Amino acid sequence: MAPSPLAPVKGAGDFFALSLDVLRSLFKRPFQGAEFVQQAWFIASVTILPTALVSIPFGAVLALQVGNLTKQIGAQSFTGAVAVLGIVREASPIVTALLIAGAGGSAICADLGSRKIRDEIDAMEVLGVSPLQRLVVPRVLATMLVDFFLNGLVAVVGVVGGYFFNVILQGGTPGAYLASVTALAQLPDLYVGQLKAVIFGMIAALVASYKGLNAKGGPKGVGDAVNQSVVISFMLLFLTNFIITAGYFQVVPQKGG
Repeated sequence: MAPSPLAPVKGAGDFFALSLDVLRSLFKRPFQGAEFVQQAWFIASVTILPTALVSIPFGAVLALQVGNLTKQIGAQSFTGAVAVLGIVREASPIVTALLIAGAGGSAICADLGSRKIRDEIDAMEVLGVSPLQRLVVPRVLATMLVDFFLNGLVAVVGVVGGYFFNVILQGGTPGAYLASVTALAQLPDLYVGQLKAVIFGMIAALVASYKGLNAKGGPKGVGDAVNQSVVISFMLLFLTNFIITAGYFQVVPQKGG
């Protein structure tokens, strides 16, 4: 039977309903502290190494591109501001979220999906235990926490790497690099980057949980759910990033050079 043309709409509605139920369950007791700590450690263990390996060349490539571009247009004095603001506000939250969704999100989806096809989720519901409060809420909070700290790591390493490659390899002036940063950057730039990290982590965990809890068709269905969760997470992350950035520029006045 061919899928209904309204299937994507129904799926979006079901995902929205699940998200609301999870947000409501955040304030219910008892809180699954042990599960939260275990999931936070697990997600950090599968994402921290890829994040550390990506952050160094990521900052270097961005600094080299910005340095060459500013040299072509005669604006070398703004290289530091462009590189730092690009990393802190935009690139670092996106890169961290993509790694979280690809590594941590896929693991969450596979775990919940395997529980679903083994009828563990149905058994919990029969026993009166909420799968959302018992399994989903700790994973969502753990992903948000890990994404917050990993985003800070990527931002720091990216900024330091950008400074090193611009000053050492491209012959930039350290004073001009730092002066442009202090002239154009402000604390809200850091705040919005960290806020994006928390929101992106929540989205990745919610999508992974939704696809895992709705996995069907045995092990093949779990694999399909994992692939779908990663693709959907990427799409939602870029869309959410655009919305947050557009709202940020409307709300927060920018510093002038």
